[in-house]
Amino acid sequence: MEQDKSHVLVIGSGGAGIRAAIEASKYGETVLVSKTLLGKGGCTTMAEGGYNAVMRDCDNCEDHYEDTMKGGAYLNEPNLVRALTNEAPDRMKDLINWGAVFDVTPECTIAQRPFGGQRFPRTCFAGDRTGHEMIVTLSEHLRATSVRIYEEISIISLLTDDGRVTGALGIERSGEMRAFLADATILATGGGTRIYDISTNSSSGTGDGYALGYRAGAVLIDMEQVQFHPTGAVYPYDARGRLVTEAVRGEGGILLNTKGERFMSKYDPERMELSTRDVVARSIATEILSGNGTERGGVYLDVSHLPAKTIEERLPVMLEQFLAYGVDIRTEPMEVAPTAHHMMGGLKISEEGLTSIPGLYACGEVSGGVHGANRLGGNALAETQVFGKRAGESAGKSRESEKVLPINQVNDQEKRLQAFYHGDIQPVVVEMELRQQMWQKAGIFRTAKDLEVVGKAIENLAVMNMKASSGENLAGCCTVQNMYCTASLVVNSALIRKESRGAHVRKDIRQDWDALNSPFGHTWISLTSSGAEMRRNL
Repeated sequence: MEQDKSHVLVIGSGGAGIRAAIEASKYGETVLVSKTLLGKGGCTTMAEGGYNAVMRDCDNCEDHYEDTMKGGAYLNEPNLVRALTNEAPDRMKDLINWGAVFDVTPECTIAQRPFGGQRFPRTCFAGDRTGHEMIVTLSEHLRATSVRIYEEISIISLLTDDGRVTGALGIERSGEMRAFLADATILATGGGTRIYDISTNSSSGTGDGYALGYRAGAVLIDMEQVQFHPTGAVYPYDARGRLVTEAVRGEGGILLNTKGERFMSKYDPERMELSTRDVVARSIATEILSGNGTERGGVYLDVSHLPAKTIEERLPVMLEQFLAYGVDIRTEPMEVAPTAHHMMGGLKISEEGLTSIPGLYACGEVSGGVHGANRLGGNALAETQVFGKRAGESAGKSRESEKVLPINQVNDQEKRLQAFYHGDIQPVVVEMELRQQMWQKAGIFRTAKDLEVVGKAIENLAVMNMKASSGENLAGCCTVQNMYCTASLVVNSALIRKESRGAHVRKDIRQDWDALNSPFGHTWISLTSSGAEMRRNL
């Protein structure tokens, strides 16, 4: 088995991972491992709407902080939100200096559009291809550094020594195992909403980092907080859930039910379509469940009242996407419905990105605490850059240690992989059953009864003997194991949080408090314990 030794190991090649690797490379030998091709997987490259940052004198970081805390139902970690809002402008300037091209105003300042839950238009954008522009820029900058890049290698386990993470084990496409030893390891593996039947995530959004961290002993927080984006495509079938960016509503799109009613006036008459995502998603779901949805199970999102030129210039991807579906959004409405989108919970981190385990850092969607119970659109791309830099710098400054391969852990993983050759069920069968169970029983609206049913279903899936017919299938089996581990973290945390808060709605619980006065803080879960914190003063 081949071994690679470095000072810092970065796992993940999205916006957070690349930014972390760039920063870490200033302090020593850095390796980046991606289970996809660099820049081709993950959610950053798919992100359309924009990047939140205070860029004008009439806006300020305090307002951005307050909007983020309120949007997150006050479950956010205040120190993490301060870091996000204070440093997002500087990280945007880094991108501009590295060559990123964002839309500008006639006065040649960065253009900013309004997004839900924000009192000021502070979302910087590059049409509706913002994430793609960022990834192209970051990838080019990364290749100018000394970072060694390994593509199409799936990390299957973190290595530990005396309670400290010392690297990771991965498998190549052929099924061969490779060891990566490092003084510091950064998880930047993205989210995991592919555990749901309908999701905006790419095929790589399988919750790998949550499972890796949990099995290594890390503490995870608020895993019940799964954001359902209000607007995903309804048809064709194989495009269900594909993201219809919030930029559509930011540019003036309106939501209508089949009666022609602009129904958001019933749910949030002040903010209407630019309410927070949790509110809009629940409102759309309620309209559909009340019989006011389309035959395909959606509602209408309409921009046909806007000038065609505005749509062509500001929403080119949406225009192209729906033309492919046979819908010209310049003249007719889109059909949309909520779709699993983003996980606000994740590994508990410090301001420097350090997890509860020495030697292990996390940044981006795999970490928890920044967004609380509901993420504001535009804050995720900013998070990748702010905390990617912080985690990379902190890991880079970590002490050097002896790098010895723990043979017993290697043997355990070899046994795990060999067992797949003797399985009797295809991993895709397990995956599809998991995704359907999660969608039906642990979605936007939840009850203890449903959560217990899906929890039992996950337990049954976890004991099935998945089959790998060749070395190339081993990674797929490991990925499905990560998926049902992540799903169990979501379900168990949802049972722990006995209240409705942000994206987590318990229909079976009555409460007489609002988010600001909730008695609960974070839920936490690890190999050794789980529970809910009592609320600290804000």
